[in-house]
Amino acid sequence: RAPVCYLCLEDGRHSQHEVKPLAAVWKQHKAQLSQALNGVSDKAKEAKEFLVQLNDIRQQIQKAKLLTKVTKERQHKLKMVWDQINHCTLKLRQSTGLMEYCLEAIEENDPSGFLQISDALIKRVQVSQEQWVKGALEPKVSAEFDLTLDSEPLLQAIHQLDFIQMKCRVPPVPLLQLEKCCTHNNSVTLAWRMPPFTHSPVDGYILELDDGDGGQFREVYVGKETLCTIDGLHFNSTYNARVKAFNSSGVGPYSKTVVLQTSDVAWFTFDPNSGHRDIVLSNDNQTATCSSYDDRVVLGTAAFSKGVHYWELHVDRYDNHPDPAFGVARASVVKDMMLGKDDKAWAMYVDNNRSWFMHCNSHTNRTEGGVCKGATVGVLLDLNKHTLTFFINGQQQGPTAFSHVDGVFMPALSLNRNVQVTLHTGLEVPTSLGRPKLPGN
Repeated sequence: RAPVCYLCLEDGRHSQHEVKPLAAVWKQHKAQLSQALNGVSDKAKEAKEFLVQLNDIRQQIQKAKLLTKVTKERQHKLKMVWDQINHCTLKLRQSTGLMEYCLEAIEENDPSGFLQISDALIKRVQVSQEQWVKGALEPKVSAEFDLTLDSEPLLQAIHQLDFIQMKCRVPPVPLLQLEKCCTHNNSVTLAWRMPPFTHSPVDGYILELDDGDGGQFREVYVGKETLCTIDGLHFNSTYNARVKAFNSSGVGPYSKTVVLQTSDVAWFTFDPNSGHRDIVLSNDNQTATCSSYDDRVVLGTAAFSKGVHYWELHVDRYDNHPDPAFGVARASVVKDMMLGKDDKAWAMYVDNNRSWFMHCNSHTNRTEGGVCKGATVGVLLDLNKHTLTFFINGQQQGPTAFSHVDGVFMPALSLNRNVQVTLHTGLEVPTSLGRPKLPGN
């Protein structure tokens, strides 16, 4: 037995119907709506032709040299023609809009959504067709003057107007929302929107950014979102950004250019997502400890590829003479051994008496002087000179540790359970061997 459903009527009675398959009802209603649209479409075509005829009559009446005795008749006829033009134009606009909406509904592939509106649309189309009563597309007055007029410019204008109205245009210029555009460290966030009353469809947006040094623009985002954050930019750099929209008809014009300045100095923390699982972070990810006696690596949340950067690590706890390592690394550095033992890290490891520089497990430049509880290790990464230098308690430790460093680097640290360090960032770059200070101190 087929399933049944019960519909509650206004008088409280119930009506029992067999439930037809959704796809069958969908196709049936789409067919009914398509059939109903054919009638309205024919009327719309007749209405366009009728508008041309009415405008031709209006031109003939206006251009004619009428005698004084027919002045009143001329005014009456003009009023009648204008009334018909206005009425017919309104009806045509309404019918055209209804047809476009119905065609979009027919093209939708959501049967459930279509069936919710299909009955109402079919009735609306049928009513619209009935409103074009007999005689509605016949002029109420005729031109009484035998004149030969050149109506070709008017006809061309009408055809052009119709063509533009029906054509899908490229999107207009997006508007940048300056109050939502901002920078944080070496990332920028852009926001934009389309102008109000935009009728052209938008399939997506293309966001472009220059290189931070006045160079060429490049695409950094293509999609439908109107908010985008770009990470990994240069610090202390000025970026120009612009956006444009596109649809099936093409790409629209660029927005105005917005200028954004990245931070002079970097504020960052240890990255809980990049550290070895034995690394324990606290103090808003600024303090690091380790649960293992083996050396484990954790990275910072900032990435540097340009400029000069300085940060410090304060030794909060130092037991049993461990040798923590401080420096920089690539994102793919090995996390389960001392920093600097692979080719993805450049580091200084230090005990309570001396230090060494290490890269690719090569130990160089042994220097006297170590760390203890309360000591501060400074890391100076100068990507303008491509050098890496270390400080202990405000004094440079040994010579320049590494030269010819180039690429993208992240602050890095390795330690075991005998050490606890706290990270301090946003520091001014040291201009001498004196101790750098926090900004504002």
